[in-house]
Amino acid sequence: MSRFFSAKYANLTPYTPGEQPKDTQYVKLNTNESPFPPSPNAIRMAAEAAANLQLYSDPECRDLVKKAAEVFQVAEDEILFTNGSDEILNFAFMAFCDESHPVVFPDISYGFYKVFAALNGIPYEEIPLREDFTIDPKDYCGIGKTVVIANPNAPTGIVLSTEEIEEIVKSNPDNVVIIDEAYVDFGGESVIPLIHKYDNLLVTGTFSKCRSLAGGRLGFGIGCKELIGDLNTIKYSTNPYNINRMTMAAGVGTLMDEDYIRKNCQTIMQVRQWTVQQLKALGFVLTDSKANFIFAMHPQADGKEIYLRMKKKGVLIRHFDTPRLRRHNRITVGSKQQMEVFLEKLNEVLEELL
Repeated sequence: MSRFFSAKYANLTPYTPGEQPKDTQYVKLNTNESPFPPSPNAIRMAAEAAANLQLYSDPECRDLVKKAAEVFQVAEDEILFTNGSDEILNFAFMAFCDESHPVVFPDISYGFYKVFAALNGIPYEEIPLREDFTIDPKDYCGIGKTVVIANPNAPTGIVLSTEEIEEIVKSNPDNVVIIDEAYVDFGGESVIPLIHKYDNLLVTGTFSKCRSLAGGRLGFGIGCKELIGDLNTIKYSTNPYNINRMTMAAGVGTLMDEDYIRKNCQTIMQVRQWTVQQLKALGFVLTDSKANFIFAMHPQADGKEIYLRMKKKGVLIRHFDTPRLRRHNRITVGSKQQMEVFLEKLNEVLEELL
């Protein structure tokens, strides 16, 4: 670091994104992107919006908010769009956490939670998952701190039920509970309807996964209008024009093509189930993932070695080199063709290792 870097960030460990290598053509199953292109209307409307890039985008995202409110069945003042769901999460940490309102989240979850806490100087606690990688809802009930839970969780893909989440929200009336639903469209159940019952619930989501806009960077938060008002205060104090014209237009187009999106989700879930069956036949142990990825380990093979050998064979998967995760790998569910290549190369790796 330079001699000018602020001492308050000297010990900050930044988030490590999934690899985006350019050295060769990979079957890319490491960052949970969709194998499907954006919807037809998303592509068309983004291209049309490019003609006016000399003009600032609408800071209120009015067309996008109007369409999203219709799709998600919320009021227009109950939703806020951001530059990816990372931005809405950071806004929430800034708005609802401080020294008097520390934050808690699982010890195995989305790695950015810890970074956001450290970045904003917020005391945080990581609550260990059970041995089977499930979250114990009782650990969060009545805890009296800001709660952040990814549901389905990452990288495990395991879900909590709506009833379990509601109990957490209900038992912490004086603290905000943030439910990160980045992967909810692949078999989970959204708790967005609960925002009309609890004023301390914020649900975040992304267009990166099921809606095929990872490169567009579009996320959102949904909660009561007072919570959204707080988050807008943060937005307008940092970057009012946080959504560019092309992404905003693509978002509207995507929401116009919900049938296309739902069909793709169903296909991914079917391919996930087929891949799980193949992996079990090879001796892998897996969690019950309801996301667009699989979390797997082989009792007789080292997870990091599998990852490294698969990379050499042109298939990227995600390995987390931490004590509880190093035997596992997270595998994005791609197209059927991509998963067939993955399994072909995996069989080769297992023959080499076993």
